[in-house]
Amino acid sequence: MRELLQPIKSESLVEVFIQRFEKLILSGKISIGQKLPSERELAFQLGISRPVVHEGLLDLETKGLVTMVPRVGTFVNDYRKEGSLELLNSLVHYHEGNLAPGLFESLLSMRAHFEIEFARLAALNRTEEHLTEIKTLLAEETAADPEHTEKITEFDFRFHHLIALASGNLVYPLLLNSFKEVYTNLTSQFFRDISVVSMVFSLHQKLYPALEQHNPKGAEKIMKEIISHGESHLRSLIVQRQN
Repeated sequence: MRELLQPIKSESLVEVFIQRFEKLILSGKISIGQKLPSERELAFQLGISRPVVHEGLLDLETKGLVTMVPRVGTFVNDYRKEGSLELLNSLVHYHEGNLAPGLFESLLSMRAHFEIEFARLAALNRTEEHLTEIKTLLAEETAADPEHTEKITEFDFRFHHLIALASGNLVYPLLLNSFKEVYTNLTSQFFRDISVVSMVFSLHQKLYPALEQHNPKGAEKIMKEIISHGESHLRSLIVQRQN
């Protein structure tokens, strides 16, 4: 037990600096091409030491978020061109409510491409065990309290993860797990509207017969409905926040 209970460590100032600037850049609050204040100015404004700022900027540069030009300054990169796997790791752990519009649209587009394929393959490759697991989850969804947003969000993620498992592709469930944090953050926003819950869960129910009957085209069509429904509500929420 002792080896499992390691001391709790608070985040270092460098980690806090990195997370703050990742948030500013990924949300679009700091623009691509923008020059950051000097290290001395950043240290003064943030109330931290210059070495902390320098170490944080080096991490951001490694991820492709900024470029540090000696004797000139630090500039925000176009992370689509310069971003690395380290940046992808930051993105999938990003749990704030707002993303830059282009990044938000890219995530939605990626989700649609992958999940429609998950559903198609699941209809072809699912086993009886997969069907049993999905049917059990559907029963849990039916009995759930629609006002329990956290639980509803978890049910929804489990449903999509079960479809990925049923696809037969070993990488798809891992991919979905990697994006769980940002995925559930987005879906939890529209599940706060309890009128959405019944519609989403009814679409989950609608997908089951297509899987049961090995109907890939039907599964694709219904998953498109599920994705489209979610996207429309997310966009309406964003508009409301902006107004």
